[in-house]
Amino acid sequence: MSVLALWVPGMTSYPPAVPLDSALLQAMANGIRVWYASFSSVDWLHDAIKDSMRLLRLRRRHSVRGRVLNNLDRFVGWLIVTLVGALTACVAWLIIRSESWLFDLKEGYCSDGWWKARRFCCPFMDEDRSALVGVAEDDQCPAWLPWMEALGPAWEIGNRWIGLERWSGEYIAYTVMACLLSLLSCLLTIYLTKSTTFVTSKDSGLYSATFDKAGSTPQLDGLPSKHLSRTGEGHLDVMPRKVMYFASGSGIPEIKTILSGFVIHGYLGGRVLFTKSLGLALSVGSGLSLGKEGPFVHIACCVGNIISRFFQKYETNEGRRREILSAASAAGVAVAFGAPIGGVLFSLEEVSYYFPPKVMWRSFFCAMIAAVTLKFLDPFGTGKLVLFKVTYDKDWHYLELPVFALLGVFGGVYGAYFSKLNYRWSKHIRNKTWLKTHPAAEVLLVTLLTAGTCFLNRYTRMGGPELVYNLFAECSSEKGHEGLCVREREEVNAVLSAIGVTLLVKGALTIITFGIKVPAGIFIPTLGVGACFGRIVGLALQTLQAQRPDLPVFGFCKQGEDCIIPGVYAMVGAAATLSGVTRTTVSLAVIMFELTDSLTYTLPVSLAVLVAKTIADRIEPKGIYDLVIDLNNLPYLDAKRQYIWGALMVTDVTNRKVDVIRTVQDNTVKSLRDKLISAVNAGNGDSGFPILAHAEDGEKMIGYIGANELEHALSIVAENPDASCHFHHTTSHDLLNLSISSLYNTPLPQDLYDLSIYMDQAPLTVAAHAPLELVQQLFVKLGAKYVVVVNDDGTYQGVIDRKTWLQFLHRLEEKE
Repeated sequence: MSVLALWVPGMTSYPPAVPLDSALLQAMANGIRVWYASFSSVDWLHDAIKDSMRLLRLRRRHSVRGRVLNNLDRFVGWLIVTLVGALTACVAWLIIRSESWLFDLKEGYCSDGWWKARRFCCPFMDEDRSALVGVAEDDQCPAWLPWMEALGPAWEIGNRWIGLERWSGEYIAYTVMACLLSLLSCLLTIYLTKSTTFVTSKDSGLYSATFDKAGSTPQLDGLPSKHLSRTGEGHLDVMPRKVMYFASGSGIPEIKTILSGFVIHGYLGGRVLFTKSLGLALSVGSGLSLGKEGPFVHIACCVGNIISRFFQKYETNEGRRREILSAASAAGVAVAFGAPIGGVLFSLEEVSYYFPPKVMWRSFFCAMIAAVTLKFLDPFGTGKLVLFKVTYDKDWHYLELPVFALLGVFGGVYGAYFSKLNYRWSKHIRNKTWLKTHPAAEVLLVTLLTAGTCFLNRYTRMGGPELVYNLFAECSSEKGHEGLCVREREEVNAVLSAIGVTLLVKGALTIITFGIKVPAGIFIPTLGVGACFGRIVGLALQTLQAQRPDLPVFGFCKQGEDCIIPGVYAMVGAAATLSGVTRTTVSLAVIMFELTDSLTYTLPVSLAVLVAKTIADRIEPKGIYDLVIDLNNLPYLDAKRQYIWGALMVTDVTNRKVDVIRTVQDNTVKSLRDKLISAVNAGNGDSGFPILAHAEDGEKMIGYIGANELEHALSIVAENPDASCHFHHTTSHDLLNLSISSLYNTPLPQDLYDLSIYMDQAPLTVAAHAPLELVQQLFVKLGAKYVVVVNDDGTYQGVIDRKTWLQFLHRLEEKE
């Protein structure tokens, strides 16, 4: 029986030794890992091994205190998801209230309280009318003052406002306010969340943007300067990374990448949470063709990341922390659509990479807590979680199925071509013209174009949720829904023309809006376009049925009954269009069921979603989120895609040029530093170095050390650049099962030049003649960070790291 003495930095003495089996000591041969550097990959296997050792130590404590600690360890995960759900709902409530007030502020203010949105300023007499957002033109609301009335007496010349017609003054005020709101949102995003401004304590030494500044720690004096303009041996010459604005966009592509095992420091931090929340309220309030529902996923993940950092179990284990982020993603969708079940399925289908049953249960609990909390806060004052929640009283008929399939065709075609056009606009215009260096100017131009094209049309001028609600709604004698409930032929033609213009304007504006440097989602604009098309189809069928009730296709209609509900077609069309854009299926269908509080239209929605997904995949294989991942060059390994390997083998992918460390050589601090710098200059800062020992039949690999671990180890001993470092194969060490961020100023009971404690002595290996599908499964199913390729006799041949594999898959996709 072996004995392992556990030592934690900061302890002045060793705790009692814990006896462990020799097999467990072998399991700990994975080596120490330091904090992951930004833009590096997570070692899922190491994190799993580390967590298993933590559980082993915890479960072996059978005292009363040990039992208490065990129960607390089981409880802490549930505590975190409870806090995440509740706080996500609180943040969502603040954003919804702020966005509503800012959106109405473009047209006027409430004299009873300037902080009130119009729906809270104008009292309604009954619940049905309170469900309508805003006030129709013929409704009287004395407390609400348009800007022209508030400024009229001082600026009127005759019956005109400073010599202009009233509508011209309203248009100017509307446009100025919209530009101010969008510009402020853009400036906050650019100056507060630029990726180059995020340098955390986890980015140490070589990769720190402030490494070469005065006042650096003496321990780092032997390491190189990071002046990018200086080249040559011993100096970094790294190509600068693409600048990202962490608060811009929806955040879902980046969340997918993070959950797949990629580290982006700062992306889920407090600064981004604040900027994303405030910027989202400003950008949506400006009236741009974007939504707030998608960014709620990013905001919820920020909340989950911040809360989990207070608990060591998740703070020191990136793999476990991603379980919390998956649950937070479900909570984000739950507060966006009032659909907790749909949120869990969305996290499973679209966002999460690792989703075991335990994570599903906690995600459901987190989503339920978020939905219940938001229901209690009542952000709209209607008792509803979302504005466009509707119900339908009538059932559908099988003769309507071809029409529902037609809506699916439209959704698939629109979704595919929208994704193509948005991708090409972003790649060839936004990123290759002067707009790339002037993001604020682009936001202003898009805002001016949006205000100019949307102001005069009552439907394009509406907020996104308001438009979707009125298009979804079922007509009745009490509610007119902004003039959408019409019967006369002349009125129908006018409404169809207005909705058609809205469809074209919203569709075109969303193409150029999605991707500008403000927080922006794609859900609501897409739902609006699909709902417009569905409402057009529904109104056309309703008019045709009223004029020709004797047609066989309307044989299921009873005389004098409204058997055609245009709102149903709008709802089905919206679901199909969103499926065509995002390629979600099951989760989207469930979200629509939860929105309508009914399973009556299960088959129509499912049919339209499946048709849309099928057609969109045929036209453009990737959805909008995957195209954004490609556009931003994010290292996302798609586990759902299948590849045709042909005659390719592992040897065709193996990187044989990777630098190695040989134990027979004198490996000084300076020589290892130069190897590290050479790897970073070559773009391999996320990989590492095989450690080879001489054997009779060739070089045998005794371990593998990551670049991040080597950088950390060298930063400790950098004051002696000529000192020799050594590696050796070992089976136990006091620190093998720990994950630490720094060894500075800590009395360590070992040789600092013995770097064996950082060495992975049991890396994944694969034979040179193995099929490529095996390597794919090692990266996808096991979450490997690197795979070592060996010959039949076990001698070292090369390495395949995650970056090399992703580049190979990208070339394979281009050939296909």
